[in-house]
Amino acid sequence: MGLRLLPFPAGYFVRTAMLLIGILLLAGCAPGPAERPAPREDPEVAEEPEERIAAPEPDPDQIGYQIPLEFLEPRFQFPLGDPVSWAEELEPSEWVARTLGSMTLRQKVGQMIMPWVLGDFAPEGSSSFERIAQMIDEHEIGGVIVSSGTPLDVAAKLNAYQRRSPLPLLVAADLETGAGFRLRGAAHLPGGTDLGGATNFPSLMALGAIGDRFLAYELGRITAEEARAVGIHVPFAPVLDVNNNPENPIINTRSFGESPELVAALGQCFVRGVQDYGAVATGKHFPGHGDTETDSHLALPIIGTDLERLARLELVPFQETIDIGMGAIMTAHIALPSLTEESSRPATLSRNVLTGLLRERMGFDGLVFTDAMDMNAIDRLYSREEAAALAVEAGADVILMPPSPDAAIRGIMNAVLAGRIPEEQIDESVRRILRLKAEMGLHLERTVDLEAVHRRVGIPEHVEVAQEIADRSLTLLRNEGNLLPLAGTRTANVLSVTYRRANDLFGGRTFDARLRQTYPRLQSETVGRDTREAEYRRMLQRARGMDLVVVSLHITAVSYAGSVAAPDELVDFVRELARIGVPNVAISFGNPYLLSEFPEVRSYLLAWSGSQVSQRAAAGALVGDVAVRGRTPTRIPPSHEIGDGIQLRTGGGVAASEISASCE
Repeated sequence: MGLRLLPFPAGYFVRTAMLLIGILLLAGCAPGPAERPAPREDPEVAEEPEERIAAPEPDPDQIGYQIPLEFLEPRFQFPLGDPVSWAEELEPSEWVARTLGSMTLRQKVGQMIMPWVLGDFAPEGSSSFERIAQMIDEHEIGGVIVSSGTPLDVAAKLNAYQRRSPLPLLVAADLETGAGFRLRGAAHLPGGTDLGGATNFPSLMALGAIGDRFLAYELGRITAEEARAVGIHVPFAPVLDVNNNPENPIINTRSFGESPELVAALGQCFVRGVQDYGAVATGKHFPGHGDTETDSHLALPIIGTDLERLARLELVPFQETIDIGMGAIMTAHIALPSLTEESSRPATLSRNVLTGLLRERMGFDGLVFTDAMDMNAIDRLYSREEAAALAVEAGADVILMPPSPDAAIRGIMNAVLAGRIPEEQIDESVRRILRLKAEMGLHLERTVDLEAVHRRVGIPEHVEVAQEIADRSLTLLRNEGNLLPLAGTRTANVLSVTYRRANDLFGGRTFDARLRQTYPRLQSETVGRDTREAEYRRMLQRARGMDLVVVSLHITAVSYAGSVAAPDELVDFVRELARIGVPNVAISFGNPYLLSEFPEVRSYLLAWSGSQVSQRAAAGALVGDVAVRGRTPTRIPPSHEIGDGIQLRTGGGVAASEISASCE
């Protein structure tokens, strides 16, 4: 009869052995002084021994025995004393090996947790600052994802957290259109003064409309330079989703376009630019979020496609960027019944997808981030402990934005202790995380020079590149009667109507300011999701006396959760302009597919984003100061195909095409 091993948690026997050693020490059997580790000097710690509560005994009949976090291993101790002095003497690979070898299981799991932090100015002691400080102190988290803030506030806050953390933090941010995607847009109220910030580029689909690989490289380069200047190491970009569904409410212009070959080509160049300049590119959202009509922030999208179709379409950009060494990938909270273990299991939690497809079939050995774990596609369907455990079990290295870091750590720990997840798999994930930190030199210097931020972030040279992309991306799909370019008669009565979300304080502002330079009598109106039908009727009556009405549509995939459609009242307003014979232009500063809702519009111009450079470019194009030369990288139902676009030189005529062949 063989021995039956009781299912004690991992580490139980080690702790028992340590207890026996402690008894021997008390009995006078301690090793000599040379063998005893040097004590820590901490004047704040009292000499009396700390009173400890005994940990509960494990139940040998309960496989999933729950160990409270307060009974797990203590805070990380640098194996050789001061972290910098000993790290300077080691090669990065040796630093990784020694650091990993000195860590407890709980500390390793902490490295896999990346909570969200706002980039606001937050003094030490404030609730905003202390929330993350507590996670660093108690859970020794491996990094943070930083959100909106000014460049200096973000840099200063990250420096403070880096100094507090025992190991360097890996810092990420959603920087899909450059560092300005998160580090710009601050305004002083009530005056509405633009306080400036990092460089904000047009959307990726604007680059698709140009097809210029070198500009894609430049976007990656500038993104990396500005990110590293403020202490961000991992821009969560580029979006490699192929947007082949016009009804997609979550990707839309965040994608380079509808052609997998174009997305792959521009994605490769973006990745090269990011990684040539010291940051880590992150392709998202694997295995492809383009063919969905559901916003995963709200519910779980289900995509009924098979592996053959994925390989032919969605996986093409991911495979080609993996092949050139892209450092990280972010998962998609989508269900793929043909691949996942259960029909409703999200790809983020599927071992078939993250390990079988991504790691084994596609050969990816970089870092795998989950998408935000607080999204409803995950958080409504799974407990927070189980969601984190399933993601790691599937093959994820980093749990991004868990709604409860405590629960995520507990879930992963218990999965390891119960034997669901081998500790060797945890080691491999943490090894990747530490290796990335070491490759970027964070083990030697983790803070940034605040004095250098003004010299590297949002500088004119970077803004010029953003403006070139905005200018060259403009795409004209309708121009009945050659309405554009406008004559620019200064006495003309022009009405500018801007549709934007309530918190988009800069939507239409730069556009109207530029248009007013040509039309001093310009009148402007702002409407939004809550504007009533009576207000549209009033504007329509006002429009009857105008020489021109320009409707600016700031409707994007991140503006209105779950919908990128125009409201019925706005659609009726645009259609009525055409019916009563008022010359009209509709400009999309976001969703390009809106033309299908009002095909009667006289002119339809795609500016692709509401960035300041895009607004400036669109206004210049209306009056003939900026050439129109873009071609749509996606079909625009009902009548426009990929490659369509009316070309106009400045002052009229046909514009020349400018396409670079390579980003090498």
